[in-house]
Amino acid sequence: MAFSAPNLSVLAYANNFTLWHYTSVDNTATITGSGYFNNAVDMLRVNDLMIINIDTDGTPATKFYIVTGNDGSSVSVTVYS
Repeated sequence: MAFSAPNLSVLAYANNFTLWHYTSVDNTATITGSGYFNNAVDMLRVNDLMIINIDTDGTPATKFYIVTGNDGSSVSVTVYS
């Protein structure tokens, strides 16, 4: 599937940092894939933290992700460890 803007919401914002929540039927490989969050390029900033409920129609899990790149046209995220 693709990124769905209505499933992205702000949980907290302070000092140029945003904590996001997102829910998706997609798995980690898809979410961390190239261009998944590009439609949110104007909202997501490097080092923002995301709590994502993944694979909600299969084997649901909750994982933390961090925004690792945003060049103004593309966004990249990775699993936070």
